[in-house]
Amino acid sequence: MPRRLHDRPILAALSGALAIAFSGILFRVAHVSPTTGAFFRCLYALPVLWPLAIWEDRRYGPRPLKQRALAWLAGLLFAVDLVAWHQGIEEVGAGLATVLGNLQVVLVGLLAWAILRERPPGRSLAAIPVALVGVILISGAFEKGAYGRNPGLGVAYGILTALAYSGFLLVLREGNRDLRRPAGPLFDATLVCALGVIPIGLVWGNLDWTPGWKAQGYLLLLALSSQALGWLLISITLPRLPAALTSVLLTFQPVLSVLFAWAILDESPSALQLGGVALVLSGLLIVSAGRRQEPRPEPGYVPAVAEVPD
Repeated sequence: MPRRLHDRPILAALSGALAIAFSGILFRVAHVSPTTGAFFRCLYALPVLWPLAIWEDRRYGPRPLKQRALAWLAGLLFAVDLVAWHQGIEEVGAGLATVLGNLQVVLVGLLAWAILRERPPGRSLAAIPVALVGVILISGAFEKGAYGRNPGLGVAYGILTALAYSGFLLVLREGNRDLRRPAGPLFDATLVCALGVIPIGLVWGNLDWTPGWKAQGYLLLLALSSQALGWLLISITLPRLPAALTSVLLTFQPVLSVLFAWAILDESPSALQLGGVALVLSGLLIVSAGRRQEPRPEPGYVPAVAEVPD
């Protein structure tokens, strides 16, 4: 990764969010099952991530087993996240499902408090009821004819997505403490995610090992743009910024996803559902309000040999 991206983690986070903003749309146009999309998205990203991970190991030495184990756990959480999110897209559309999945912005601050002892400000707690009202409106509970095949079920999958996504971000962040090599943890997480999707697909009975060529083309584009490029950029930011700030920056994704889904897929949520989107995004803005947090120090950084002072 260019050094300037290492030095500008906020720019890297926003660029990564832009790269993953098309994820739901690419899955939707591929017309494959949730587990098929999750499996091939990860499988096709591995040939790109693997040589980068090997290069990092050769240059800096093997990563500690604890760090690799955290990346493996992140991969299992990512498998749940992707399958639930893809199913949510089937039920309520790519734009709304992505908004719901990004409820992690509200949840991740609380989880960071419980797990990492990073106490969230009071505004994080204030955002919860605002976001929850938005979720209820997106579910179509107060109207008939809300957009989506089953918006209520889509909300349920969206909440599961948000929980798994929160855990994934926190665990991957902890497993990515060596700031010089973002590719290794991401490769491990992507590999484990692909393997973890297989039993889910076999139990669910909807894993297609041979999707059509057109579908595979979309899934390849999804793998390269989102899983490889997008998450490499995001992996740069995870250990450099506070957990809550990182999750707020990633809300750039759902805003773009709603716009792109409307423009490309002709998804047209009802007025109440759009009101729910506005409330969820308002909750995310409440979390991000206030004094700007300083970037985290670089924990666990070991200078390269050339940088060791005499």
